[in-house]
Amino acid sequence: MVDRTVRARAGKRLIAAAMVVAVGGAWGWAAAAAPRATQREAGAQPGPAGQPPAIAQALDAVLAAENQGRKLVEAPLVDDLAFLRRVTVDLIGRIPTVEEIDAYLALPAEVRREQTIDRLLADPRFADRWSVFFADMLRIRSGAAGGEQFLAFVHAAVEQDMPYDEMCRRLLAANGRPSAVPEVGWVLGDNANPMALAGATAQVFLGVRIACAECHDHPFDKWTREQFYGLAAYFGKTQRVESALTQRVYTTEAEQTTVLWPPEDVARGGPRAPMPPAFPFELVSAEGRQPGYIERLAALRAAQAAATQKAREETVVEDLLADADRALEAGQTDGAPQGAGLDLLDVQAEARRDAQRLNVQADLYRPSMLRQELASLLTDPRNLQFARNLVNRLWHELLGRGFVEPVDDFSDNNPPSHPKTLDYLAEEFVASGYQFRAIVRAIVSSRAYQRAQLYDVPEAQRQGSEAAFVAAPLRRMLAEALYDSIVQAGHLFSEKWGPGENVKTVRQLVQIPVEGEQPLAPLDSGGERMRGSMPAQAMVVDASGYDLETAVEVDFDAVLAAAAEELKLEQMQAASREELEAEMSMAGESAMRRYVERFVEVEIDDNPRFASAMRMASPAAPSHFLRIFGQPAREALGDHRDHSANMRQALLMLNGKLTHEASRVGTLEPIYELVCGRQPDLAAAVRYAYREILTRDPTDEELAEGLAIVQRQDAPRKGMADLRWVLFNCHEFRFLP
Repeated sequence: MVDRTVRARAGKRLIAAAMVVAVGGAWGWAAAAAPRATQREAGAQPGPAGQPPAIAQALDAVLAAENQGRKLVEAPLVDDLAFLRRVTVDLIGRIPTVEEIDAYLALPAEVRREQTIDRLLADPRFADRWSVFFADMLRIRSGAAGGEQFLAFVHAAVEQDMPYDEMCRRLLAANGRPSAVPEVGWVLGDNANPMALAGATAQVFLGVRIACAECHDHPFDKWTREQFYGLAAYFGKTQRVESALTQRVYTTEAEQTTVLWPPEDVARGGPRAPMPPAFPFELVSAEGRQPGYIERLAALRAAQAAATQKAREETVVEDLLADADRALEAGQTDGAPQGAGLDLLDVQAEARRDAQRLNVQADLYRPSMLRQELASLLTDPRNLQFARNLVNRLWHELLGRGFVEPVDDFSDNNPPSHPKTLDYLAEEFVASGYQFRAIVRAIVSSRAYQRAQLYDVPEAQRQGSEAAFVAAPLRRMLAEALYDSIVQAGHLFSEKWGPGENVKTVRQLVQIPVEGEQPLAPLDSGGERMRGSMPAQAMVVDASGYDLETAVEVDFDAVLAAAAEELKLEQMQAASREELEAEMSMAGESAMRRYVERFVEVEIDDNPRFASAMRMASPAAPSHFLRIFGQPAREALGDHRDHSANMRQALLMLNGKLTHEASRVGTLEPIYELVCGRQPDLAAAVRYAYREILTRDPTDEELAEGLAIVQRQDAPRKGMADLRWVLFNCHEFRFLP
């Protein structure tokens, strides 16, 4: 066990700073930026030698024009390693590895940033990281009806680079069971309540807070109650149904709407009529020449449609030739299959085969014509607010603040800080075919994204520069990225110890069925003791008593595959009354079984591995690491991430199992040979630790301090664990450069 008292002494300056962050709230951001400043003074490369892509250059030009005439202090661009750390955390949700750092520095300076962006956009973890972004935005809850399938659908959409407008249309218009139509999770998230869905649709997809108008005309905005009811009417026929037999949940469409006008409190018992749906948001006029970005979108999609049609025709021809070849090989003549009586070009037969592939329960899960209309209007390229909303949220995610803050409060009373820059990005997003990766590439390639922080100017000037996007605000990693970065640097994604190197005895509280109870030896302090293996029928109640960091990883592909398998429900028959009664009897008998609780001592080979936080069921439990570091509950609209510091965060980093296990030096880690090998090199080990944890080399002073920490312990391996623990707990690790 590592001596944490020695750790505390060795890292007293960094830990004291960490406690200031935890308690003060308004913390000293300059202290966190100082290590990077030291690195720049030591001769690090200040910025890219190459030119960013054209769209990023144009973006910077529009932003500069909007800032013209303002007295701003502009920050320089971050150095190369700082950029690598920032963009890696932002795009794939963890810090870079030592191997990635070496490969990055081996690239020519003029192309290394651009090539790194391309590599990260293609990384499998990109979909993991940005599924977290959409899960926050769409309020996806794994525990809600259809939530797990909904999250898996969003992950697949990001992974496959599904156009954003297509993804949103599918969310808004879907009906059915989550197992068959996972995108129906959006409607089920608000229990198909038309009022809740109206407010959520406007706020999530357009950034407009119209929900206040449900009960009265909006007191601070232009939205009326009648407009709100018109929007809600698109959802008025949608029903959430739960099968009494299978407990499966699905959505379908009723014949009559539940949204009536006038509202009950106004009608006062008088007549009420179905509210006609009405889209209250303004679209660009369709008369005259279309805006240039819409023309570019039309040309792009025409070319895509032509390419798709050509590929389809080629596939049909290839299939026909393959069918003919198989027919000849089977001894069939005259081009017609023998016995089957089916002409390969029989159009009616092809239609029959298509009909057989249709969902046989289509009448049960009736599609929503109204919501299809709403989805078309909402995602229409003439509705630029749809693109503005996503771009603003994305800008906030990558630069620390949006053009409009809060990101879901666009209104005449809260105009964007840089309307031309916002519109430029929104129009480019539309023209790209709503390609998410394309707009991410444009933002992270810009000088605005690559600006450094200001730490040596007055507070007012710093805030003004950050608001103008000519200096970067200090941003803490997302909870999931912080978690995965600790796991990555601590080599906990895989086992880092050999078999039998961490055998220890743990005390566990278990429940044992009375009929399967085994004799137990008495404990010294009362109770009973069992050594070796626990009874076969024992169920663990509490393994440790303190575990706020581990969770089960979700296999998104498996979730969607399981959903496909559930489509076989159409062939299932209802259980007979006798079968149901037998099942209920068995369930009741199981529930009545009696258990006794016992403490047992079990020897385990404690070689911990941690799953990626990006793939955990979410949101996590309120006491989990991710929630403590700001992951939202995703229950209410406007439930954004809380990036403020608190004491629980500091205590979890100082004393938590994750940080402790990441700090220890495993025998299978690369650093082990530098510390405990035949020819140890402690100075190289300190440098390796700095690169692995902070993505930079130590200064001469830091190297000397690191060596002192390592050598203070009776074994260098324990001293290196102390140093790594200090680095994990410093400001610089948690905050982006």
